[in-house]
Amino acid sequence: MKKYDRKLLEEMLEKMYLGRKFEERVQWLFSQGLVHGTTHLGIGEEAVAAGTILALKEQDYVFGTHRGHAQALAKDIDVNAMMAEILAKETGVCRGKGGSMHIADPDIHYFGADGVLGASAVMAGGAALAIKKRKEKDRIVTIFFGDGTSNEGATFEAINLAAVWNLPVLFVCVNNTYGMSTHISKVMKDIDIKKRAIPFGIPGEDVDGNDVLAVYEAVSKAREYVLENGPMLLVENTYRISGHSKSDGNLYRTKEEIAAWKEKCPIKAFRKYLVEQQGFSEQELDKLEENVAARIEASVEFAKSSPEPTMDGILDDVYAL
Repeated sequence: MKKYDRKLLEEMLEKMYLGRKFEERVQWLFSQGLVHGTTHLGIGEEAVAAGTILALKEQDYVFGTHRGHAQALAKDIDVNAMMAEILAKETGVCRGKGGSMHIADPDIHYFGADGVLGASAVMAGGAALAIKKRKEKDRIVTIFFGDGTSNEGATFEAINLAAVWNLPVLFVCVNNTYGMSTHISKVMKDIDIKKRAIPFGIPGEDVDGNDVLAVYEAVSKAREYVLENGPMLLVENTYRISGHSKSDGNLYRTKEEIAAWKEKCPIKAFRKYLVEQQGFSEQELDKLEENVAARIEASVEFAKSSPEPTMDGILDDVYAL
């Protein structure tokens, strides 16, 4: 049995709890009418975010998805500012103008999603080209995208150009098996997404996206490969317990299916592993969970008490009219 650094294991669990409890609170706030616009939750996908980003370096660029709350939190975005952003407050990371779908913070090299599926992969390629032009030796770009986005032409174009130019990009497909309400088997002849790397001449691998340590190990190896050789595709197979968005009635899947995946909860599985194989006590883990919950509640209070954006600044940060 491999022994991991205790601090690393604690951080993994902490980041997974941050993602889960943040989104559960956002879900509640949305039900109270306090979240403007829509929101896309990734409850159940926390191991993907924590395992991937903890295997990266602080200087690496990360492009998240529109279901990217846990990804941003794993990259150490300020939780207060992120909650304020979702509540459209002036103290938000984007000054209340981006909302749930467009969380971003360039200061920590985290770039959120845009409104066009597949476009982030193109932008990731641009960031990787900049890295190569500057001859930066220890930095890569990681782009998260979903199984649905893997069918977008822009994604294929981005992978192709990255392969041609040997750009330092790790393409991470978060395969939660549904593009909105459509199961991948209805839109893919072969649902083994890692094979899509073959025509571009780059490696394609997959990993259990509900096993945070397996994700961490796979991304650690992938990062070394990308630094030396150029792009690769890593498919992280997981499942979103939450619906696609606020209007999702879950009519396309059964309660039994969701319940079965809840039993595979990455947080529950990791807690069991920590107690049974890494010497943690239930009391320690309970305390960690309580501390995270307190941070989330504090972020809600911060957001609620923050000022609304003013009309005076409506054109700030706008670069084209």
